[in-house]
Amino acid sequence: MTDALISGLLAGYGIAVPVGAIAVLIISLTARTTFAVGAGAALGVATADGIYALAAVLGGAALANAIAPVATPMRWIAAGALLVIAVRTAVSAVRHYRDPARAASTRGKGLTTPGRAYVALLGLTILNPATIIYFAALVLGRQATGDRSPAASVVFVVAAFVASASWQFLLAAGGTAVGRVLTGPRGRLITAVLSSVVIVILAGWLLLG
Repeated sequence: MTDALISGLLAGYGIAVPVGAIAVLIISLTARTTFAVGAGAALGVATADGIYALAAVLGGAALANAIAPVATPMRWIAAGALLVIAVRTAVSAVRHYRDPARAASTRGKGLTTPGRAYVALLGLTILNPATIIYFAALVLGRQATGDRSPAASVVFVVAAFVASASWQFLLAAGGTAVGRVLTGPRGRLITAVLSSVVIVILAGWLLLG
């Protein structure tokens, strides 16, 4: 159960920490409107991450018996997929840092209420297919290690949601002061590298599990 909690928290932070267009939107919304609107947007992003974590867990549970004979190779494949994600995240951050014009900003006009912000950010985040690939790699790796009890799956999903929500709410609470730091070229680079390190730790967790 502890493993599910820790891996869920790491998974949530790993997908949430990179400061991209969604994070910029949350910060700018809070700066231009109110914390309530920013919190609505933050909760929308966290909900999408939680939905993807749940989908990955349910899919992983359905595949558990099928992958049992190839547990070890599957664990290595999952770890490899996470390492690829980590490298791509870091490389993309370096490219944006060297060429800030590549990092497009999103203004989010019309998102003036918490409800609208929640629905809009939920939709924007859930359209990202990379998120389901990310969570699927994690869950299939956990399935391969034999950690697939219903309770552990629930803990994993809740932990991933809480981790994502805590980071998104931090962005919303930061407002313009912290926002200028995190959304600048150096801030994007630092948060992306931090995320890559977290994902590498997750990959190591799978390999040593």
